[in-house]
Amino acid sequence: MSMPTIKAVRAFTVRGGGADYHDQAGGHWIDDHIGTPMGKYPEYRQSRQSFGINVLGTLVVEIEASDGTVGFAVTTAGEIGAFIVEKHLSRFLIGRQVTEIEKIWDQMYFATQYYGRKGVVLNTISGVDLALWDLLAKVRKEPVHALLGGPVRDELQFYATGARPDLAKQMGFIGGKLPLHHVPAEGEEGLKKNIELLAEMRSRCGDDFWLMYDCWMSLDLNYATKLAHKAHEYGLKWIEEALSPDDYWGYAELRKNVPKGMLVTTGEHEATRWGFKLLLEMGCCDIIQPDVGWCGGVTELIKISALADAHSALVVPHGSSVYSYHFVITRQNSPFAEFLMMHPVPDQVVPMFTPLLLDEPVPVNGRMKASALDKPGFGVRLNPEIKLHRPYING
Repeated sequence: MSMPTIKAVRAFTVRGGGADYHDQAGGHWIDDHIGTPMGKYPEYRQSRQSFGINVLGTLVVEIEASDGTVGFAVTTAGEIGAFIVEKHLSRFLIGRQVTEIEKIWDQMYFATQYYGRKGVVLNTISGVDLALWDLLAKVRKEPVHALLGGPVRDELQFYATGARPDLAKQMGFIGGKLPLHHVPAEGEEGLKKNIELLAEMRSRCGDDFWLMYDCWMSLDLNYATKLAHKAHEYGLKWIEEALSPDDYWGYAELRKNVPKGMLVTTGEHEATRWGFKLLLEMGCCDIIQPDVGWCGGVTELIKISALADAHSALVVPHGSSVYSYHFVITRQNSPFAEFLMMHPVPDQVVPMFTPLLLDEPVPVNGRMKASALDKPGFGVRLNPEIKLHRPYING
């Protein structure tokens, strides 16, 4: 049987939830006084949406093969990403065999390098790459994880990211990651409140439950070091993304300065093998956390993971639902996964990309059987009730 070729590429945008999971209605925990680099400005401290965290919206990439099979993926790139897909990247896809994923990635990356390398351009490339993997797996009528070598374990286990790790423990998760609420500009009183919240959650969760702090690039080296030492009393497992993603030197120093046994993690806002090479070779962290929808897609995550394995570092991808689940279950150096609690409270488990995706599996008692990922491709469908907007057309 001859391999199909790519006959069409389409890029759509969506507002409200979806891959841009910060694009939520008011009152959601994910937008409630969470520490950010903009926290030094009081007017942008209470809400991340106030400084524009949700301005991009969701990008949906569809790739149609000559046999009628359609692969798709979602990421955070919005209308900017749609323009890049339709007006630039489509030329590297149309007419190609659906198996030419490596060559297509290379051409997309180096053709955009003069205005890309990271950020929204890599988000866009990631979305195209994920759609290609979805398409190829559907053509072969098997799940993406089968293309990656198959599961190395029978199930995934998860920690939960959200405002209520005590509830996450009751739901069966192995740990809970809290958003840090107060930044250096809020002084010693803010630092005290950060520690008080951690202490409260430790008292609710008991000694054996993992607790972590997600600092979302909001700290400086001195504050992060103080926070780590004060948090050590309450068994903080790791301190995550404490510094600017470009401050490799600060991360290397922080890792030397934290209490023995505490882990330093980062990487959700890093991209490509070259960015992660710096993190790993400079000894910046114990766990890297690439987002497969932002770092370059599955094609690049394979390379990043191999680099990490050679440096004895774990790979625990940031969020990204099925797009990371299919990868994590195939890698020995990815022993657990993150589940982002997208319920506003969050007191129940809901699919991460709801309502945009249908058939999106969720953990049950903090676990997910490998069999939950056995549908062709990434195993999800676009919700036909969600209106897609196509702002540009290639050609």
